Amino acid sequence: MPATETKPLVTAPAPSGTFSYLALGDSYTIGESVMQQESFPFQLQDLLKQKNVNVATPQIIATTGWTTDELQNAIKQANLTTKFDFVTLLIGVNNQYRGYPLDTYKKEFSALLQTAINFANGRKDHVFVVSIPDWGVTPSAKGFYKSQQVIAAEIDSFNAANREITVAAGVSYTDITPASRNAATDLGLVAKDGLHPSGKMYASWASALSPKVLNSLNQ
Repeated sequence: MPATETKPLVTAPAPSGTFSYLALGDSYTIGESVMQQESFPFQLQDLLKQKNVNVATPQIIATTGWTTDELQNAIKQANLTTKFDFVTLLIGVNNQYRGYPLDTYKKEFSALLQTAINFANGRKDHVFVVSIPDWGVTPSAKGFYKSQQVIAAEIDSFNAANREITVAAGVSYTDITPASRNAATDLGLVAKDGLHPSGKMYASWASALSPKVLNSLNQ
């Protein structure tokens, strides 16, 4: 998807006595066109703190426009040697947007999921995959050469693939896609750029993730 602005990677080591969090993805992870604190990783951090679970500033490897291969390359370049208490992964919309093959996505997503598990020190129950939202319902999608129905069908295909891979690996899967389609009638769910989610939508993602993450950290 076209970038409206570029945000740098966020890096912050976790202080002692706190849980560390790594978020992997693209524009949906950095929170394109919203304040950083409105992005879903930072809202998730806040929700966990409200439950007396101290989470360090999320460490983020994500940039607007990244596909699965670009994310994997960036992870390699970051050369992280630390492990994290939990990891989120949301990637694939740009594969769909650019018309990349679904079979390629499956292979690269599988590799990224294993990478996420490795970052979580092998704890599959500390990895959380988020489905791809449907950008086809946003104002910016109007006039795009693919119809809203075609975009939705393609998003569903990519999500069917990442869900199957995630579930088969024994990893948590959070499906935010149906709710993302409410943006068709609620513009409050869309950021000022007319394309990306607003803080309101990200809040719903964080709310869906927080009890799952809380449960895993308490085990």
